[in-house]
Amino acid sequence: MSASQSQPLDYELHDPDVRLMLQVRDGNAAAFEELVLRYQGRLLTVLTHLVGSRELAEDLAQEVFLRVFRARERYEPGAKFSTWLFTIANHVASNAQRSRSRRKEVAMPDRVGTDSTPMQLDQIAKAASSLMPARQIDKAETAEMVRLAIESLGERQRMALLLSKFEGMGYQEIAEAMELSVPAVKSLLSRARISLREILIPYMERGSKPPEAQQVPVEEEA
Repeated sequence: MSASQSQPLDYELHDPDVRLMLQVRDGNAAAFEELVLRYQGRLLTVLTHLVGSRELAEDLAQEVFLRVFRARERYEPGAKFSTWLFTIANHVASNAQRSRSRRKEVAMPDRVGTDSTPMQLDQIAKAASSLMPARQIDKAETAEMVRLAIESLGERQRMALLLSKFEGMGYQEIAEAMELSVPAVKSLLSRARISLREILIPYMERGSKPPEAQQVPVEEEA
């Protein structure tokens, strides 16, 4: 048996969420409820930072889980469940962003109100700057500045960064989820980190706020 033929068995053996999804495929409703419970918070966090609206993110998360359920009968474990789920999330979010662009809607991003998010954003700030701040900074203030900085990134840079920092995905997993090559993902993350440094270091050193989010058009990204 070739490596590619044995891969689904490997995922089934090593990924408990794949095993749950296989139970969903067999008609187990409780298994689907368990997957929703495991992933709804994580999915909402990524989608909220990706689309800039908690309300829209909640709608998109429902759409993602609906697509998962509709695809249950043809599901085959060719990747980790989280990778497959965020591939669907990437498609759903991209479609929503394109729809918003066509309608030329301009919406101010919602502030993320979960208790865990400020700490996660604070960690991104430190990773992006590679510096300890020269002044004392309130965590909520830092989270707000990082939120604005992330919003200034292009859509694909933002998605790659969120999957890396919030989901802990490696280059290969991000590439699979975003349907890109590994070099393309490395390029996206490298440019995202450079952009965050350029925005956040002046703020962390002197308190200079980043400009309001201005998204880079998708066609300008690699």
